[in-house]
Amino acid sequence: MKKYFLALGIAAVFALPLACSSSDDSPNDDDGPITTDEFVRAADMSFLPEIEGEGTVYYNNGAAQDPITTLKNAGANYIRIRLWKDSANGHSGFQEVKTFAQRVHNAGMKVWLTVHYSDTWADPGNQTIPAAWSGMTFDQLKTAAEQYTSQILTEIDPDIIQIGNETNDGFLWPMGKLSTNEAQSVQLFQAISTVIRNDAPDAKIMLHYAGVGVGAEWFFNVTSTVDYDYIGLSYYPVWHGTNITALGNMINTLGSAHNKKVLVAETAYPFTLGWNDWTNNIVGEEGQLVPGYAASEIGQKGFLSTIRNTVDASQYGLGFAYWGGEWVAFRGTEATNGSTFENQALWDFEMEALPVLDVFHE
Repeated sequence: MKKYFLALGIAAVFALPLACSSSDDSPNDDDGPITTDEFVRAADMSFLPEIEGEGTVYYNNGAAQDPITTLKNAGANYIRIRLWKDSANGHSGFQEVKTFAQRVHNAGMKVWLTVHYSDTWADPGNQTIPAAWSGMTFDQLKTAAEQYTSQILTEIDPDIIQIGNETNDGFLWPMGKLSTNEAQSVQLFQAISTVIRNDAPDAKIMLHYAGVGVGAEWFFNVTSTVDYDYIGLSYYPVWHGTNITALGNMINTLGSAHNKKVLVAETAYPFTLGWNDWTNNIVGEEGQLVPGYAASEIGQKGFLSTIRNTVDASQYGLGFAYWGGEWVAFRGTEATNGSTFENQALWDFEMEALPVLDVFHE
């Protein structure tokens, strides 16, 4: 029997009025869009230390090769890495991420850090306060987040830093939940932004929303007083619809409204509907695909090329990041705790680099 599951939609649309445009003295109201930033060609490789630690070897043209080298040679200029506060198994924890970020910098690439402000996955449906911060008052929580951010900047030194991950309804729930504690949520975003501006003035600050629907406009209106540089959007056809034109329209809508550069912070597409382990895959049926882009090596490359071209053709688009490219079936074909993403990776079932890597060219 074919193995897959349909993930639940993750972006909630709140029945709330849009916030008013920011005032003339808002930090978001500069004259005209930013034009000097480098086009970002990124891959999120957060699982890599764990996967390599279990003995997996990646290949390029039949030869074993460090996947960071493969990406750099293909034209990628950023590696995106997630950070969990106190990870249960150490993976995506502070020390692992610090070491990994140094490896990326040593390779001559830039680090895009997505700080989850949680001990585990943070997304539109989950924004759990780290266990070490539970029971704190709001002021104590804000101070803890500021101090943690300062440590990150000092020891990891990211080039782009996200304040949270897919924070559609804020982060650090319940005190930072945007739909129920708007003022506190905005305070948390701004407090962390102030730390970044003071401690790492060259770092670019991103706010990140999952989806391309009207909820994105609500979110970035509500957070319009926060001092940040980039708008980040997740776009997965399985969750956010198969109309790529809607993505391009939203990039221009948000960029124009807030005078920000916009990046596709997460996207991915399958090169097959097959599987290479017994861990249920997120995408596994034809109805989850974008019309015109088959689940094939050519279809995967065509999809990412269209995403890149959509971003590049928009007035405010600044780049993209491919998510889960390293998440191959690293625990073997019989694993039930392996990868839900091996059919969307940047390496095939033989751990060989796929043609989609051509899209990262300069």
